[in-house]
Amino acid sequence: MAKCNTNCIEKPISAAFGNFGRVVARYPSVFLILPLLVAAALGSGFMYLDERKANDIEDQFTPVNGPAKQERKTVEEYFSPSEEFSHLRLSTEGTYASLIITVLEGANILTEAALTDIIEIDRQVKNISTGNTYENLCAKTKGKCMSNLVLDILDDDLNKITSTAIRYPVYNGTFLGTSVGGVELETEGSEIRSAKAVRLFYFLNEENTTLNTRWLTGFLEFFSNYPELKTVRVSYFTSLSRQKEIEASSDSIIPFFSITYALAINVSIFSCLRLDCVRNKVWVAVAGVLSTGLAVLASFGLLLFCGMPFAMTVASSPFLILGIGVDDMFIMIACWQKTKVKDEVEDRLAETYKEAAVSITITTLTDVMSFYIGLMTPFRSVQSFCMYTSTAILFCYIFNITFFGACLALNGRREKGNKHWLTCMKVPEVDSVDASGNVCCVGGAYDKETGTDEAMPMDLFFKNHYSPFLTKTWVKISVCLIYFGYLAVGIYGCLQLQEGLDLKHLAPDGSYVGSYYDDEDQFFSSYGPNVMLVVTDENFQYWNSDARQNLDLCLENFQSLSMASKDSEISPISWLTAYIKFGQSSGVNVDNETQFKLRLPTFLTLSGFSEDVNFTNNKILASRMFIQTVNIRTAVDEKNMLNAFRETAERCGKLQTAVNVTVYHPAFIYYDQYAVIVGNTIQNIVVTTCVMLVISLFLIPNPLCSLWVTFAIASIIVGVTGFMALWDVSLDSVSMINLVICIGFSVDFSAHISYAFVTSEKLSVNEKAKDALYKLGYPIIQGAASTIAGVVVLAAAKSYIFRTFFKIMLLVIVFGAVHGVVFIPVFFTFLGTCNKMICATKKTYIISRYSNTNLGTKLT
Repeated sequence: MAKCNTNCIEKPISAAFGNFGRVVARYPSVFLILPLLVAAALGSGFMYLDERKANDIEDQFTPVNGPAKQERKTVEEYFSPSEEFSHLRLSTEGTYASLIITVLEGANILTEAALTDIIEIDRQVKNISTGNTYENLCAKTKGKCMSNLVLDILDDDLNKITSTAIRYPVYNGTFLGTSVGGVELETEGSEIRSAKAVRLFYFLNEENTTLNTRWLTGFLEFFSNYPELKTVRVSYFTSLSRQKEIEASSDSIIPFFSITYALAINVSIFSCLRLDCVRNKVWVAVAGVLSTGLAVLASFGLLLFCGMPFAMTVASSPFLILGIGVDDMFIMIACWQKTKVKDEVEDRLAETYKEAAVSITITTLTDVMSFYIGLMTPFRSVQSFCMYTSTAILFCYIFNITFFGACLALNGRREKGNKHWLTCMKVPEVDSVDASGNVCCVGGAYDKETGTDEAMPMDLFFKNHYSPFLTKTWVKISVCLIYFGYLAVGIYGCLQLQEGLDLKHLAPDGSYVGSYYDDEDQFFSSYGPNVMLVVTDENFQYWNSDARQNLDLCLENFQSLSMASKDSEISPISWLTAYIKFGQSSGVNVDNETQFKLRLPTFLTLSGFSEDVNFTNNKILASRMFIQTVNIRTAVDEKNMLNAFRETAERCGKLQTAVNVTVYHPAFIYYDQYAVIVGNTIQNIVVTTCVMLVISLFLIPNPLCSLWVTFAIASIIVGVTGFMALWDVSLDSVSMINLVICIGFSVDFSAHISYAFVTSEKLSVNEKAKDALYKLGYPIIQGAASTIAGVVVLAAAKSYIFRTFFKIMLLVIVFGAVHGVVFIPVFFTFLGTCNKMICATKKTYIISRYSNTNLGTKLT
């Protein structure tokens, strides 16, 4: 058999780890205490946690360089805030409180009883005092607080509701689409017959940030304890709400840490439990979980010291790290069990490090690479998660080969002295006569033939029961049918995948934010954003009829969009149209540049359009118009609207007389995620898969088998993506993290089962599959169980973000494990053996990645 001599790197590294293991075994107390001191010192960085928390939704969950942020800069550059408040012209969402008041049992809210309650609620809001009342802090127009349209119509006279015919959506030149919802019109005409909801806004002057925050907090406290009313129901929201609720969502996960670590300890203990009172690894299992906890403490503390922002998504990282760390612990224990029990502890730990340390180094490399590639994403929440997680994995690796290695050495000394695992009292050794005696009084059994620990029962199960069953012809055909069914469902799910993060999902379940958004979607989704069109060409000749004609053509293109309102009453008339009418009525020649500019300041002052034209130094630097959108109900509608408006703006720039238009609305900041999420996810997956392919070529020096590993990665990604869509999970910055994780775990499961198959010395493909499953079946299940145990408690979290993390991690681990122990072994039996052009020097440590048998000796 041909051998490739590529051990020039592996061999010295393996030897160095062996020497290091010998040092750890010789001075275990040093390597036990030093990591504890390092963890304690770096862990003090948690005192900066509150300062480093980065829960700003716009900063963390929208693209860093999103086009809308540049568009906002353009708007703010040309149009400074005016003393006369206009919600329509804000470049941000503004500072405000809002109420959606709905009528009970689907009745009409425009009745005297319901409106009496609405007027009383409005009075109570304006009386909320936190040192300042609403009247002192409100945003004002013409010296008065910004009013609510429904209350203006009533004018404190409830009889008006029955005597006034209210036209919808425009009444006396005022747009009601955002104020009255669930509207039913008369059979003929546009008069309101009934409505189910009324929305009230309370905008504040943005100059008094501290006072505003205090008043809005008082508003939230007031309505959090608001009594139920007989006629109406109230949902409430403020511009602070998302921020406050995302912080509450982060805090809600803290109690799960203790549950997770307790569960991980129990799973680890159960996996390492032995009936032999000497060979039992209970304390080693506990030390492995503790080692992972120390790694999280030290790594997070270090990054907090360095000023790294701590995003909400990072809170799920310790759950993942726990699974990875415990998995590495199982590898160390498995390699320890392959050493000869009669050897000295230093020799046993040196051999363990030679096999395990190199293996977990490669595993750490694949996982860390996956997360570092995640730093390429334009979402800060993803970047923060990837930085904290990758650093924690590195520390987990360091603590495993130091702290955990020292614990393993101390446990080895106890085994060497044949001492009880609990009492540390010396017990009689098991021999052929005493083996059937009381397991609490005798111990130290081992395989006399190999000199190593006895095989685990689960290994024997895979050898004697599972693998013979899987290699039966009818079972293999059934597995193929199941796989094609899995693939079909996965592809179907991919086609149903939704994009974007719904902002209400950032709040915990049962939050008032969710109720407000639900009411908004139900009653106020008929009309979408009123999009701002900003003409930014300083040289555009508004007085030139040809230029105006091209501008009109541009506006017509916007109006012709399917999501643009065709009702001329709804979209506000543009300043230019109004000016032309003004010129016609007052004798101004608007085709003459001098006259056009001369009368423009007077017109802007009288008409109220002064905020829509930047007329400086006798030059129009910029101007803006508005387009009202309709029927923006879903994420797909938002995406299509954003793309359509930007594409139309590009076409305007290609007209005979170019019209440079910037489209903008504050909601576009969040819609920008649709523009990058799919492309960025695909980019990360492709780059990570290529990196993993290179690493798998290093692990499995056989191109055909490496391609099969790549196939397995693609298969798992398709399955995870499809099933997550069917499980009501959208493609957003949160799920994108998990898809990147998916690739790293796919390599773990697929690469090593493939390598075990091609390195097997059995003759038939069925026997090779059986041999691979005997070596790796239980370790794969063990690693999968430990990782699931690390994240399972997140299923009970009251936050969409953490539940999403659990859902996708569960899919990743389950599908990865099924590929490893079901699909790939069966497919290899159909396709035959890959060429055995392998590096013999790699056999031992690659198989030791999961094996707890004497595989190294057998392969040698």
